[in-house]
Amino acid sequence: MADRILVFGEALLDDFGDQQIVGGAPFNVARNLSAFGLASLLVTRVGNDSFGEQVRQALAGFGMSAEGLQHGPQPTGRVLVERDGNGGHRFHILAEQAYDHIEAAAAVDVMRAFSPDTVYFGTLAQREAGSRAALNAVLAGADDAEHFLDLNLRDGADESVVFDSLQQADIVKVNEDELQALFSWYCHTCPDTVDMDGAAVEAEARAMMHNFSIQALLVTLGERGAMYFGADGTRVVDQQAVKPAQFVDSVGAGDAFAAVFLAGRARGWDTPLILARANAFAGAVCRIAGAVAPDPAFYAPWRSAWGLD
Repeated sequence: MADRILVFGEALLDDFGDQQIVGGAPFNVARNLSAFGLASLLVTRVGNDSFGEQVRQALAGFGMSAEGLQHGPQPTGRVLVERDGNGGHRFHILAEQAYDHIEAAAAVDVMRAFSPDTVYFGTLAQREAGSRAALNAVLAGADDAEHFLDLNLRDGADESVVFDSLQQADIVKVNEDELQALFSWYCHTCPDTVDMDGAAVEAEARAMMHNFSIQALLVTLGERGAMYFGADGTRVVDQQAVKPAQFVDSVGAGDAFAAVFLAGRARGWDTPLILARANAFAGAVCRIAGAVAPDPAFYAPWRSAWGLD
């Protein structure tokens, strides 16, 4: 089975004020993949500081490989997370962090040794030239692997980085707001507001997929589920997502969805089943504080139900 997944990008501390939790979308995805029993390798960079030690301890504690972990003089990444009291959150992302300086040669070396079937990447770790060059080298070296872009747009996203990322992606995952941003850049006939239930959305999405040679587009819709468009004309909608009764926050829900999608493709599940399971697991993550469960027992029922043990 094609289940070797290299995850490139930021590992950082989500700082909630009263607690600091190791996170970052790539770390969260790699953590979930590891908990599901897939071979995953996180390529990232941390500082020689106490936060970097927390990342190292988290990798060890979760049984994750540290082969792709680089070290440097820059501070370990940190994001200030502001909760709004309704389960929502805002991120305040600090500049000039260790994950901005991932070195290309070391990243390519571990990529070659790992020989991935899939490379997961986003845009945040591309905000500086160093890590962007490292990612481009990894993607070029893993040309036979499937390239999965989890857009994760943040305020002030560089459109040129997005453009280059779309050109290198086989599968793209976005939420509604991110799809709207893409349409604003690359669709000159789209309305100001995207109606996900409207017929025009699929046509515009497919036009964009064609222009960038994207093989599949995933659109997450929060409590309304998710949509999948395949370049072969496939359209799958799953509306089974339900806000959990014991809702805590939505931090990491998108990362949980991405991890299950990748795991499902690696295990050969069909697309409707992948979306249903990804939505269910993302909802479960909304019942815990932070993006990943610290206790491996959290994953046991999912592994058992999905035949991953």
